[in-house]
Amino acid sequence: MNETIAIQRRHSNPIQVGSVTVGGQAPVSVQSMTNTPTQDVQATLAQIQRLEAAGCEIVRVAVPDMDAAAAIKSIKTGIKIPLIADIHFDHRLAIKAAEAGADGLRLNPGNIGGPDKIRAVVQCARDHGVPIRIGVNGGSLEKDLLERHGGATPAAMAESALRHAALLQELDFHKIKISLKASDVGRTLMAYRLLAGQTDLPFHIGVTEAGALYPGIVKSALGIGMLLAEGIGDTLRVSLTRDPVEEVRVGWEILKALDIRRRGPDIIACPTCGRTEIDLFDVVEKVEARVHHFKKPIKIAIMGCVVNGPGEAREADVGIAGGKGLGILFKKGEVVRKVPETDLVEALIQEIERLETSDSHLEPPVP
Repeated sequence: MNETIAIQRRHSNPIQVGSVTVGGQAPVSVQSMTNTPTQDVQATLAQIQRLEAAGCEIVRVAVPDMDAAAAIKSIKTGIKIPLIADIHFDHRLAIKAAEAGADGLRLNPGNIGGPDKIRAVVQCARDHGVPIRIGVNGGSLEKDLLERHGGATPAAMAESALRHAALLQELDFHKIKISLKASDVGRTLMAYRLLAGQTDLPFHIGVTEAGALYPGIVKSALGIGMLLAEGIGDTLRVSLTRDPVEEVRVGWEILKALDIRRRGPDIIACPTCGRTEIDLFDVVEKVEARVHHFKKPIKIAIMGCVVNGPGEAREADVGIAGGKGLGILFKKGEVVRKVPETDLVEALIQEIERLETSDSHLEPPVP
């Protein structure tokens, strides 16, 4: 067994979001957000069901109007994971969403109105037993904080979060989690680090507006990964300008890379070199497409040559190494049999399917 990163988890008081515990020593959960019109119940249901299949554990939907808030009731009947209503500016939308069955609210108490409106939302959340996430975004801080701190600094973001949390705590409401998001890694890291020493509320972490696939993955892996490695973070969302299913896949890859949680296969593939005699890129893509929905933490190796392949990937549960016209199938570094090049992918998939459905010795997923 390889040595892993020793992570000392930050203490936070747990809250319940539907069936999922967030904070304390509960597993770090993976979230995403739909990009369908919430009012379109069937489209939103279909997307959430795809997210569930990919491993999403909490989903958020936009609630821009009363029709969207009302749609939550119907959406809830067709999904298995908790649903968060994302609210801005109109406190009535938060109340309607909670009444429709939302498992949590995401809002900024400072932009939904005065004390009476905040009190009304808090009372509704209390009546329905739903938590509130205070979402602080570096692009929408209060003017007085921007002036005093000279911009949307990490200190300004942390102060904004504490200010908004105090508004709810003064009303004796404590089912709160906090997010502090900026579009750059540095400010995001510094803001969470600052806040971590000032509150025991659980944190939702992520880098907002991270961008398209490559920059978004890099920013998210750095920002989320560094925080998790420091023990900061109780639930996460990867923000990508892509199909939200990709957000979930990246989120799990970050958790797997840090050995925090495992879900689904871990594919090891060589970067190719002059010895490679098969189209390894195509092989890897085909295997990924066939196994991404599997749940067991199977270690799969896809290597470009039969000379070094099994040895370099001896820890893999199963793997293939390609050669010109002929490749090999191996398990734990030992060659099982030779396979025609045209049959390599199918031979590997068959072995993976056996492991997925068998009571094997595979290391169980981390909760």
